[in-house]
Amino acid sequence: MKTIQLKRNTILSALLLAFFTVTLTSFAFSGETKKVVLGEKIMLNSKVLNEDRQIMVYTPKGYEESSESYPVIYLLDGEWHFMHASGIVDFLSGQGLMPASIVVAIVNVDRNRDFTPTAIEAKANTGGADQFTAFIKKELMPYVHENYRTLPFETIYGHSLGGMYVAHTFLHTPDLFDGYIAVSPYLGFDDKLVAKEASEKLRKSYDHKFFYMTLGDEPTYYESVGQFVGTIQTSQPEGLVFKYTQMEGQDHNSTPHLTLYAGMQTIYHDWKLPKAAYKEGIASVDQHYKKLSKTYGYEIKAPEFVLNLMGYNYMWANNFEKAIDVLTENAKRFPQSANVYDSLGEALEKSGQIAEARQNYEKAVKIAKNDNHPYLKVYEENLNRVQEVVAEK
Repeated sequence: MKTIQLKRNTILSALLLAFFTVTLTSFAFSGETKKVVLGEKIMLNSKVLNEDRQIMVYTPKGYEESSESYPVIYLLDGEWHFMHASGIVDFLSGQGLMPASIVVAIVNVDRNRDFTPTAIEAKANTGGADQFTAFIKKELMPYVHENYRTLPFETIYGHSLGGMYVAHTFLHTPDLFDGYIAVSPYLGFDDKLVAKEASEKLRKSYDHKFFYMTLGDEPTYYESVGQFVGTIQTSQPEGLVFKYTQMEGQDHNSTPHLTLYAGMQTIYHDWKLPKAAYKEGIASVDQHYKKLSKTYGYEIKAPEFVLNLMGYNYMWANNFEKAIDVLTENAKRFPQSANVYDSLGEALEKSGQIAEARQNYEKAVKIAKNDNHPYLKVYEENLNRVQEVVAEK
């Protein structure tokens, strides 16, 4: 039985308007304005925590037009990190340095309660980390998996107390996430509890786990963070990719953005397809993604845009035969994509195979109409162009 009640709203809250809605005015369109919305705000009723919890969700460009599934990144202190984190993910994935991903930001109710593993007298209302973990595991993750197309690779990101929660979660429930990013973690809490636990809780081996931790020029954190990092570096657990970076010249407030950027690159250090693979052909591309599948623990196939780019590389080199071969294969792998047929149509058109080009442009237009595709007009123009050529003959 589904126990989570939800409300969906476009993110236009007055309080967070500056973060989530950007208005662009283009003089080329006589002052026409368009709103660019970063994501959506959702309210979940948590029975575990006995309260409503708000999340904000960013989906990658083209999410609505495709059937692809994506890894998920969960942000603690979500109201502070949603905008810059979504921008980083969009930029790095657009450069082929990481996979396009869904970002889920968890908005705070009481971070002292949720992020601390034990109750202490010095801080009121602490010690709710395990309950918060239960909320994530039993309610939040099932909701995200049910309502979005997700892949089995999930990362958690936390700063300060949130960074301590990330380290605590890694030690106590390491299988909950695949990637862990702890920013300037406050490991001095409760007499360095989490730092001390590392020596007894750390496993000898892990299955496809990644942990990235940073610290700025924060002398009061050096001892506890150093103890935690030293334990992991000395133990060197099998299957764990761990990296710690001392960010000199940075402070507690400047490390979050830099850490997420570097953390994504650390987790996905070998994601980018080598340039040579584009020249070596589809077999080389498939081998690269087969290797990635072994690294990240789930099947990763060559994305549509990679084969599409390979086809265009051949096209730009006037090697239309190879371009057609690659783009034909892309169409076989992604038969529901309007773009693959449009690209194949272009290669056929440039090679002089006008009738075949028209057939593929027709497929692109048909699919685009059904999907309300944003490039429908472009596909129609391409189809009209070759139809005119056929008519002239």
